[in-house]
Amino acid sequence: MRSLAGLGALVAAASVFLYVLSSRLPPGPAQGGEDGGVREYRLKFPSDLDELRELAETLKFYKSEHHGYVLLLFCSAYLYKQSFAIPGSSLLNVLAGAIFGPWEGLVLACLLTTVGSTFCFLLSSAFGKQLVVQHFPEKVSLLQRKVEENRSCLFFFLLFLRFFPMTPNWFLNITCPVLNIPMPVFFFSVLIGLIPYNFICVRTGCILSSIASLDDIFSWGTLAQLLAIALMALLPGALIKRYGQAHLAVDEPDDRKRR
Repeated sequence: MRSLAGLGALVAAASVFLYVLSSRLPPGPAQGGEDGGVREYRLKFPSDLDELRELAETLKFYKSEHHGYVLLLFCSAYLYKQSFAIPGSSLLNVLAGAIFGPWEGLVLACLLTTVGSTFCFLLSSAFGKQLVVQHFPEKVSLLQRKVEENRSCLFFFLLFLRFFPMTPNWFLNITCPVLNIPMPVFFFSVLIGLIPYNFICVRTGCILSSIASLDDIFSWGTLAQLLAIALMALLPGALIKRYGQAHLAVDEPDDRKRR
């Protein structure tokens, strides 16, 4: 009960901070206004291509005029989702590419994914070990067996799980403390293992923010970028898979396969 109260207090405090930060949005430029003044914007998650482009353009303006605010808001929202194991960070990776560009966006996505996952690891270690075991006993037991079978090459096993996830990334983040994974091994496996995924999302954001219509997707430049994204995603995954087939025990037990 005490652990739940502590975790709840942290979630409440972080939620209040993020709400206050987002409500302090500076006035933006008028769009088609007759007085040429300013108007207040309300941020929301995009649901289609047009909304994504509009949000990206709005935040690009704020980035040019209020770079520190946009950076703080983006980092806070990202760490909030990662730290409390809230699925859906891929959308923030796409926005990172649209707002900050391919390289700055990729660096931000990789760092925030790693730091946020580490915060999640620490929160699970401090408050959630018993809850994870109680609510996911079969999954924890399966991962525990796999970790023990691959203890001699634990880092590469964790890389394999990031490239070819047997379970969602958020579940790995909350389960690793239960499995007694050392924090340095966890940290660098997240940092390296999610680079291809972050690269795909960030480059997708760059492409979506630069096209004017769906017809632009089939231009030679866009197709070349998509091909580069595919190669970037497949190459490290293929290398890790080949290493895993030779050195890692990743197949599920026979009785589980028959179910």
